[in-house]
Amino acid sequence: MRLVNFDIDVLRSFVTGIELGSYARAADHLSRSTSAVSAQLKKLEEQAGTALFRRAGRGLALTEAGETLLTYARRLLALNDEAVSALSGADLAGHVRFGVQEDLGETLLPQILGRFARAHPRTRIETRLARNADLLKRIASAELDLAIAWGDQTRQAPAAMAGEHLADIAMRWIGLRDGLSGQRFGDRLTKRDEPLPLVMFEAPCLFRSVATEVLDRAGIAWRIAVTSTSLAGLWAAISSGLGVTLRTEIGLPSHLAVLGEESGLPARLPTLPLLLHRTQAQHNAATDRLSEIMRESLTQPLLPKKIA
Repeated sequence: MRLVNFDIDVLRSFVTGIELGSYARAADHLSRSTSAVSAQLKKLEEQAGTALFRRAGRGLALTEAGETLLTYARRLLALNDEAVSALSGADLAGHVRFGVQEDLGETLLPQILGRFARAHPRTRIETRLARNADLLKRIASAELDLAIAWGDQTRQAPAAMAGEHLADIAMRWIGLRDGLSGQRFGDRLTKRDEPLPLVMFEAPCLFRSVATEVLDRAGIAWRIAVTSTSLAGLWAAISSGLGVTLRTEIGLPSHLAVLGEESGLPARLPTLPLLLHRTQAQHNAATDRLSEIMRESLTQPLLPKKIA
């Protein structure tokens, strides 16, 4: 097998075009001409020895080889940028107190904290997994330096607590994959012979409020079947077939499923903003770098079907 050394600069153009959905926008973002980026992509295909793009209507889509390369390109870029950060911030040290939602604990924390710890081993991170209200309270009282929390679209947050918008996450009805799901559950909802059993966090809870309001508007009777104080307890109750819940797909256990329109549940659901909060008094190199890594991890969009 011939040895190929991919050019990091070319890989960055490739990934940027995918993430922005357009190589014209990528060229502008990278301060290059469109023709220069096109030349880079041609070079990349020559190095790969296979087609990376295919025509899809007026745009382009990735081939199977292109999707494979995209996965590796992102990893190579992350490692490259991590190495640069480690060298430029070799003396970075200190203590950062970081709070995050339980939903993100298993999926996001290993990626963010692992990347930060490898680049800045002298910086100590104290992490707290908690619910929204607790995170915001600790940010307000300066007990945390950084926190990722859900935003409440139904209320106007004070300017000091507005946070930096990172992403909008879709809400989904979640149920047991082989239990209260599909047509069986839809039949029961259609007949309305009993209230819909809900598994929810204790109030106040954003998901709980949205779920009950959406069901009320749809004229579907409901009851709180299980109240949990933890995400693990919530998943356990649903796994036991005690009801359904409203959450996001982040960290969804494999034996649970998103309930589709066939379930009879309201399909029109709002998105939930994910915000990065910082204690106003805490601005140093360590918190700045951790904030940057969180921002990069959460603002990477899903693979577009077409590229303009």
